[in-house]
Amino acid sequence: MVNWVEAQKPLLHWLVHRAGLRQQAIEIEPGTVMCMWVPKHKATNKKAVVPEAAAITKTAIPAAPANAATSASEKPAVVLVHGFATEGIVTWQFQFGALTSQYDVYVPDLFFFGGSTTASADRSPGFQAECLAAALSRLGVERCTAVGFSYGGMVAFKMAERWPSLVTSLVVSGSVFAMTDSIGKATLDQLGFASSSELLMPESIKGLKALLSISMHKKLWFPDFLYRDFLEIMFSNRKERAELLEGLVISNQDAKRILLLWGENDNIFNLELAKKMKEQLGEKASVEIIENAGHLVHVERPCVYNLHLKKFLELVNSEDAEN
Repeated sequence: MVNWVEAQKPLLHWLVHRAGLRQQAIEIEPGTVMCMWVPKHKATNKKAVVPEAAAITKTAIPAAPANAATSASEKPAVVLVHGFATEGIVTWQFQFGALTSQYDVYVPDLFFFGGSTTASADRSPGFQAECLAAALSRLGVERCTAVGFSYGGMVAFKMAERWPSLVTSLVVSGSVFAMTDSIGKATLDQLGFASSSELLMPESIKGLKALLSISMHKKLWFPDFLYRDFLEIMFSNRKERAELLEGLVISNQDAKRILLLWGENDNIFNLELAKKMKEQLGEKASVEIIENAGHLVHVERPCVYNLHLKKFLELVNSEDAEN
């Protein structure tokens, strides 16, 4: 039987290739491989291996000088970090094509999504961030803007915290610094779910419909066979992904340019949480609200989302050029 969700992948891969990206597998350490879509001039035919000197420790990631310039053959780097339900290019399918003409775009698959795997028992966002930073270092990325959605926002926050010279600016949607007990319980109680796993990893068509209903402002109808196909393809590695949810921890942030790009009707992380984060982050953070959009703001209103994103990227890169 044809899985109609999986059947769309060849078309999506063709579009990614047309946009100038190629898939690269980067071995961080034995048993730990991160797959990532990278600009074609950064791709190689072989699996890229992070040298021992660039192992996944805080001191291993080389810090670029504050006035480091981008080489003539490269554009400013943008790293798109996906959320919990789907791999990178599926999450950002409406964004990568809008950015590749002006930026070097990197679309990683976090561990247990896409082809990224690890033998490590560490399930924290910090471990995801360490490995992503190591992979970017191996690819020669010294400075970037990290764009994180939901779970990917937590990973991006953690990477920015530990490597401020690498992540010089942030765009975050539908996320928090970390899923603390108080935030998690309050959100789950409001939505009527007993646990994060029950909400984010549904096991039935009914559960998936509930998740999409909560995640999107506009209520869309799909036939049941598409929900069934989505469940089959997108919610693999259930045990490991449940452990990822348990591994969410608190982090603090250094001051840098941060855009909180929010759906007005986000029912998972509401606007009040975004405003509280803005207060905590200080004057370098700003909030942009997109109307008629929920948690999946980049999917529901991609044109408006991309407009805000590109405006922010132009701002931070012009400031970097001046400095």
